[in-house]
Amino acid sequence: MTSPTGRIAFIGGGNMASAIIGGLVRQGLTPDRIAVVEPFEEARQRLAQAYGVTAEPAAGPALQGAGVVVWAVKPQTFREAAAQARPHLPGAIHLSVAAGIRSDSIAAWTGSERIVRAMPNTPALVGRGMTGLYAREAVSAADRAQVESVLATTGQLLWVGEERHLDAVTALSGSGPAYVFYFLEAMQQAGVEMGLSAEQARTLAVGTFDGASALAAASPDPLATLRERVTSKGGTTYAALTSLEAAGVKASFVTALHAACRRADELGNEFGAS
Repeated sequence: MTSPTGRIAFIGGGNMASAIIGGLVRQGLTPDRIAVVEPFEEARQRLAQAYGVTAEPAAGPALQGAGVVVWAVKPQTFREAAAQARPHLPGAIHLSVAAGIRSDSIAAWTGSERIVRAMPNTPALVGRGMTGLYAREAVSAADRAQVESVLATTGQLLWVGEERHLDAVTALSGSGPAYVFYFLEAMQQAGVEMGLSAEQARTLAVGTFDGASALAAASPDPLATLRERVTSKGGTTYAALTSLEAAGVKASFVTALHAACRRADELGNEFGAS
């Protein structure tokens, strides 16, 4: 695994920034090569205790010399944060994990064209994330390699060729863990109603999702084929899937993902540059 070169700055020190910082420190990056701007004292203390990283409450000279800056801020605060940090980040690659904010807006606010947008998800906290990436034309192959080295410990990476596809990435994998937890909740509830303990039902549900995902990842077969292999006509799986289809669950789920994709586009309109 290639280690990132130079210093790395983080604007925002919340959960996603912490996941990336933790991975970098475990990879061998020393805390003195990491600069963080985080306005909340509790978050600053947490970073110091967990990783030995000193975070500042506001942008300043501590950001100087960063080769990569990771924007881990809420969409509605990005513009203000960029205005404060911009003078201290000349020549940096800008890596944004802020949902919805388009690269045109980031370019306008930072004065840079070397911008990569990323849409990670929360399993990055345990090194099992799925991150979609998009790079503007000014981003070189070396810049991409730097970005990949920063995100490598968070899990899998997938580059897309068009920025608009990040809205679909947001809908599928960015928001996706919540869908999985939603189905896990339902499976746990059903297990309890059928006589299992909550702990037993949770273990069975989580283990089943984990194993099925691993099988899907390892198999070249279409997902429908994998499903059909578990489904004997007239059997228990058939009874469950027939009930789901009759209730319109699959169609409703597809509709829900389209709603998430539309919302990702709306965020860019709401909080982006005018």
